[in-house]
Amino acid sequence: QVQLVESGGGLVQAGGSLRLSCAASGRTFTRYLMGWFRQAPGKEREFVGGISRSGASAYYADSMKGRFTISRDNAKNTVSLQMNILKPEDTAVYYCAASTRITAWGQYEYDYWGQGTQVTVSS
Repeated sequence: QVQLVESGGGLVQAGGSLRLSCAASGRTFTRYLMGWFRQAPGKEREFVGGISRSGASAYYADSMKGRFTISRDNAKNTVSLQMNILKPEDTAVYYCAASTRITAWGQYEYDYWGQGTQVTVSS
C-alpha cells in the first residue's frame, strides 16, 4: 500500500514553467512504477508519462515529449513532473499514480492515486 499527495499546482502564464511534486508514504516506494496523468473538465483522463522503479528510465505520451520531464528521488520518496513552455491546453488537474507493473500506459494499470493538483495556464 502507498499513499500519494500532489503539490505545486497553480496559475501560470502561457510560455512559463511549473514543477509538480508527489510525496509517497507507506510501504517501500521503490516497489512501484510511478506515473502522471491529467484530466480537464469534460475530457477523459490522459496519460502524461511514467518512470521506472529505479528512476533510470522515463517515458512519455507522444504529445508530451519535449516539454515535460519526469524524475524521482527514492531517498525522499518523491516523484516530480517538470513542465515547460506551458500552453492554455495544458490546463487540467494533474494526478500522481503508482503501479506494480514494469511499464504502464493506461489508467487501469495503476493501482494507487493521489487526489490531484490544479494547473491553470492563462493566455
